[in-house]
Amino acid sequence: MPSKKTQYIVVPASGLVAAEDNPQQMQFFQSLHQTFSSRTKVHRMSTHTGLLPVKVLDSIGENKAKLIECHPEDLPALRGSHPSVRILPVVYYQRAVIGHQVEARPRAAAVRVAAKAAAKPSAISITILASDTGKPVAGATVDAFTDFASQAGAHGTTNARGQVALALGGSSKKIERLYVSPLSGYWPALVENITLKAGTTVPLQAIDLTFVDCVRAFYGGDDLTFGQGVTVGVIDCGVALNHAGLVVQGGQNTVTGEKPGAFGDNGTDGHGTHVAGIIASRGTPPSGIRGVAPGVSLRSYRVFGEGAQQSSNFAIAKAIDAAVTDKCDLINMSLGGGDPDSLTADALTAAHNAGIVVFAANGNGNRQAVSFPAANSMCQAVSAMGRLGTFPKDTEPIEFVAAPFGKDKKNFIASFSNVGPETDLTGPGVGVISTIPKGFGVMSGTSMATPAETGAAARLLATKADILKMPRDQNRASAMISAIADACKLLGFGATFEGKGIISV
Repeated sequence: MPSKKTQYIVVPASGLVAAEDNPQQMQFFQSLHQTFSSRTKVHRMSTHTGLLPVKVLDSIGENKAKLIECHPEDLPALRGSHPSVRILPVVYYQRAVIGHQVEARPRAAAVRVAAKAAAKPSAISITILASDTGKPVAGATVDAFTDFASQAGAHGTTNARGQVALALGGSSKKIERLYVSPLSGYWPALVENITLKAGTTVPLQAIDLTFVDCVRAFYGGDDLTFGQGVTVGVIDCGVALNHAGLVVQGGQNTVTGEKPGAFGDNGTDGHGTHVAGIIASRGTPPSGIRGVAPGVSLRSYRVFGEGAQQSSNFAIAKAIDAAVTDKCDLINMSLGGGDPDSLTADALTAAHNAGIVVFAANGNGNRQAVSFPAANSMCQAVSAMGRLGTFPKDTEPIEFVAAPFGKDKKNFIASFSNVGPETDLTGPGVGVISTIPKGFGVMSGTSMATPAETGAAARLLATKADILKMPRDQNRASAMISAIADACKLLGFGATFEGKGIISV
């Protein structure tokens, strides 16, 4: 009995694109592309054992990589008959955020398990209120840890009255850490060593859009022309198309089976919209927020499916290819965590050879090695730093303060940031205010540090018309990287933590 069909990626041995001097290889990929464009999408592939039915699920381009589906036991015949074709696995990546969004926290899932394991303990009802108005905050995620190290505690979400019932047992409970993660409009809270009992109220501080967070501490200025003439592609979970502070010039959804034109927010946590706002938001405080380079031409490439938490290497490679076609100058990739794969590496090399610089997040593994794709040498890998005084008291960013501290002792490398010799840059990524689909929110992560540096690079390159006018090849990409390196300022953390430093513009 044949095994379950599995998805694979077929790629030319020569790279992302079939070699023009190999007619057989060109014909093979063109025939697969024609099948993808057909109604059945089933290609009867010629092998030495006969015709092999393969379903073609997606195509990056006529002469480029394809996503196929077949039985694993069919692979030997496929490899034997098409030796100039690489057959690669599908690899998945996650967003590189640690912020107010509970999906990004491994701890939240552990809390839910702990709460379910209890034998229906009595619940303690607490209320989450806005500190300025006293109004209830609905939809906030609450994680109450009695023992943070063992992940023991309870989890819940506030109702319309701002109330949440936490199954902690007893009429009162000493809580080691209480996290409150609002959907929007407020700073995420962290309260330590608090005793909860019925009727306890926890205040959340509203976001003041005039507040100087860590991004604005390093990249001030309100000139709407910053970054003008530079096109930036954001490869992420989509960007809200109806946010007053953002102008999205175009893009593509590269998720297999979804509409290419659906490159808006994917309905998860607004991560891509937050990233885009750090780069290019055009709002004005106190009603809006200003990005680092609001004058850029912003494009959205959605690689996370509707409601999905992971993205495939095929969707990412297809998005990079689309950004090349659309003549982006810079690409921001606030994602990572999967195993290194040659398809993504090929796409990154192709982008570099097309005169594009790619910025990627180091990852949030708490000082682990730099994650892929940031670890690939075709990327500018970005760690996350923070600055004391750029987030309010009793808010979540306080837990990310850690050594090493810089020459200015207010600066620190965030505790969650991955580091290593692959690090090229550091950027502000602790307690960042930016756009989300339904307003404004605060997130932390190398996901936030990366667009800060992408925006800074755009602001810098907008003043380098001679570089931008160069032919779109690897010499152009190299010239941009050299200009970025020349503009960097070391903050005193050491090379494995900050690389060349922070882009100073």
